[in-house]
Amino acid sequence: MAEDRSFRIRIITPERVFYEGSALMAEFNTSEGELGIYPGHIPMTVILKPGVLKLTQPEGKKEAALHTGFAEILPDGITILAEAAEWPGEIDIARAQAAKERAEARIREHRADTDMARAQTALLRALARIETLR
Repeated sequence: MAEDRSFRIRIITPERVFYEGSALMAEFNTSEGELGIYPGHIPMTVILKPGVLKLTQPEGKKEAALHTGFAEILPDGITILAEAAEWPGEIDIARAQAAKERAEARIREHRADTDMARAQTALLRALARIETLR
């Protein structure tokens, strides 16, 4: 009998339990760069940056836009607390493109009253949504 090399993953947003199931591998962006997690990973806690969440499952890959938050990684699973998470079917491409353009304009103008960190995070969120749809 083949050994089950999957682990549990739970993604929670303020609005809902976004995903609860298993995966063979999970990939997502953190404040330290992109991270790939397999079963048996060392315990750690990381800060999420907006990007594309990739879940590898026996039946194929699933992708979603994942925004800021935290992840607790344990050898047998991951719990992600995210500000927001969206499946491709939940993303409005026109809205994401408009948000990208607004964020780029704020960054380009760089006025004294512009919160640059907020503008950069808005840009990353929009790019995550757009990339998820590709």
